[in-house]
Amino acid sequence: MDASPEQAGQSSDPAPALAAVRERISAVWRLESARIVAAVARRVQDLGVAEELAQDALVAALERWPGEGVPENPAAWLMTTACNRALDHLRHRQMAHARHEELAQDLDAREALVVPDFVDALDAARQDEIGDDLLRLVFTACHPVLSPDARVALTLKLLGGLSTHEIARACLAPEPTIAQRIVRAKRQLAEARVPFELPRGVVLGERLASVLEVIYLIFNEGYTATRGDDWMRPALCDEALRLGRMLAELALDLPEVHGLVALMEIQASRTAARTDAEGRPVLLTEQNRARWDHLLIRRGLAALARARQACQAQGLAPGSYQLQGEIAACHARAARAEDTDWPHMAALYVELMRVAPSPVVELNRAVAVSMAEGPQAGLNVLAPLLANPALKRYHWLPAVEADLLRRLGRKQAAHEALLRAAALAGNAREQALLRQKAADLAADLAADLAAELSAQRTDLPDNLAP
Repeated sequence: MDASPEQAGQSSDPAPALAAVRERISAVWRLESARIVAAVARRVQDLGVAEELAQDALVAALERWPGEGVPENPAAWLMTTACNRALDHLRHRQMAHARHEELAQDLDAREALVVPDFVDALDAARQDEIGDDLLRLVFTACHPVLSPDARVALTLKLLGGLSTHEIARACLAPEPTIAQRIVRAKRQLAEARVPFELPRGVVLGERLASVLEVIYLIFNEGYTATRGDDWMRPALCDEALRLGRMLAELALDLPEVHGLVALMEIQASRTAARTDAEGRPVLLTEQNRARWDHLLIRRGLAALARARQACQAQGLAPGSYQLQGEIAACHARAARAEDTDWPHMAALYVELMRVAPSPVVELNRAVAVSMAEGPQAGLNVLAPLLANPALKRYHWLPAVEADLLRRLGRKQAAHEALLRAAALAGNAREQALLRQKAADLAADLAADLAAELSAQRTDLPDNLAP
């Protein structure tokens, strides 16, 4: 069952009052659905069942609130209703006596018209290595037993509060495909008997990496879409930022969480400057930095400071996301592109290669080196990557090569590299950008050739001149 307030309202009475109630339900559900699913999942220990029971509470709100009015505390109403459904479900399963004693406390709370033990559970959960039902839900939805695509879809569904239709639209995938992906993911978790609990000890670090990877995958797909006609999908960036901020509030002592939030805040600050009036991409060095969101930059720098403090307090070296945040901060602190501290950035990429080596990191290091030491130095770093099979279809490799060759005056080779890059690009906007740059270079080559021919004519002896 995938009840969405928006979908439920499509065929309902369109009267303004009813529409306003449904809009209120939609807003509350978007904000509170993750907490509700998490609280129910802790009780029933089954993510699929928990989501169904939470959806039942949403359906009840859609049926009752238009006639009875919106409760004074709509979030508590939804939470109470969902937890009551969980109690009914557990009674039918005839849980053990010890479990029933715990549930009796929830019944007392329900009769007192308060949210069943949510605050108490939150306080108790903070005694764990990481606290709160929400964190349990995050770690469960991002469990390594699932494929990356399944983790992304399930996270957007359970923690983002998005409907299947919204996820399909955001991911540019058919709605049935996303629905099947979510169903399979929940079935896999059930078949693998993945417990609704927080990982501990060494396993915590491994599982946290999976969680952060999913959040950053969502952000990156919004920041630079891999396919489709739009270069950015801001809704995905917003969801990733919301998830990252939520995680940071719940896991104050984990530096990599704050490092990721810093990275996303600073990158998101450039959104308004990343496209022109026609929606065409504007690359970083060409952006109008006055259009950057300086509130997001301040938030990002503050998150970066928290990451550093957490590292120092625990005697840890900076991790991958913190280092990427530091790199993003180099751009954010520069009022103009030419003010960027490129040598420091190149050094940060060296450290990032040590912590999380990858050919894409090395490609970015080549760019930083070229800006710090010149295009030939950058080309020397890039040269080994041209034979790396991992980057065979990565369009930014020939795009960077083209820029370095252009700066060295090798325009014909740069033009050919840009055509290769455009052919590899999957996003229509990026493809158009690269083709335009190739066309501009072709025009430069034609102008150079014309000037050369004109010069040759001028140099002819008088008796051979036309």
